[in-house]
Amino acid sequence: MNLYTSFTLSLLQEDDNIHDRFEATGERRAQSRFISETRRSPWILIAIIFAVLLVALPTAVMAAAEVPALQNSTRPQIVETGVYVMDLQSFNVADGTFGVNFYLTLASDSPVSLTDLEIVNGRVTSVDALLDTPDEKSYRIFAAMTADPDLHQYPFDRHTLSIEIEPKLHDERTMMLVVHRNSTGHEPDIGIPGWQMSREDSRIISRSYGKDEAPYSRAVFSYHIRRDSTSTLLKFFLPILLLLVVTFFSLAMKGSSRLGLGASMLIVAVFIHWRISDSIPLVAYATFLDVFMVITYTTIVMVLISGILIQKFTESGDNCRVEQVSRWSLRTILPLSITLYFLLFLSLLL
Repeated sequence: MNLYTSFTLSLLQEDDNIHDRFEATGERRAQSRFISETRRSPWILIAIIFAVLLVALPTAVMAAAEVPALQNSTRPQIVETGVYVMDLQSFNVADGTFGVNFYLTLASDSPVSLTDLEIVNGRVTSVDALLDTPDEKSYRIFAAMTADPDLHQYPFDRHTLSIEIEPKLHDERTMMLVVHRNSTGHEPDIGIPGWQMSREDSRIISRSYGKDEAPYSRAVFSYHIRRDSTSTLLKFFLPILLLLVVTFFSLAMKGSSRLGLGASMLIVAVFIHWRISDSIPLVAYATFLDVFMVITYTTIVMVLISGILIQKFTESGDNCRVEQVSRWSLRTILPLSITLYFLLFLSLLL
């Protein structure tokens, strides 16, 4: 039994070895046939390589495209913004409005256009596209703008006219604005009648519209103007200066005409003040002109009081008191008024 079993196992093992040798021989024959066919026809090898590349190349391209996309998802788009002002028009202090004509330049490494941005403090009335390339845009824009007038020093007031540009939908996490210095400025002869351009500046600020909201990047281009000094002196202070000269000369008068002249000067001062103030809006603070007119009113009232006292003492025949009031008026009212005016104008320099 053992001999029979051993003989059977040896036959089976020999059969397996023959089968393995047959398979190995078949594989070698197939490989040899493939190699020989390839040598005879190299186009088969080229076709196989082309098929492999055709499958692998799109996968590689998609993987390469995902890398910058991943980088852009964590880095905001940088948009260089430039404003070159050609003209400032019709600044209305009462309404706080002005017109502007300017060139807007946008440059970025990603697509951007005017539709992605908005002018925060104004409304575009006309726009023309001058340059339209994937990485740079240029526009000619006419816009109606608003400003916040500062009338503390009126009529020596200074104002800031600004153009503020901000993304419509993108906060600082997805879009950042920077100033394009090479395309920012203004025409040398720019100006508004009655005003003088003093300086300009541009900056980037962050503006948030909610406590928990991400801020927006805002480009602010500011143009600082001041009222023309010559027109200010002629229109505002020349009439009042003539009124004060007449008032001070009335101090030398001792009759009843002094009282009537003082009353007339007070009425004229009120009319001038009302006429000048009518060109500016109502504000919740005193302007330089208001303080100036208060000193003027005080001066005229003191002259009126001295005139009333002189008239009273003259009618009673008390010439001694008349002389005392006259000397008091000359020695007190004139120096006090000049000192107050000097301190007021000195405050403009502080």
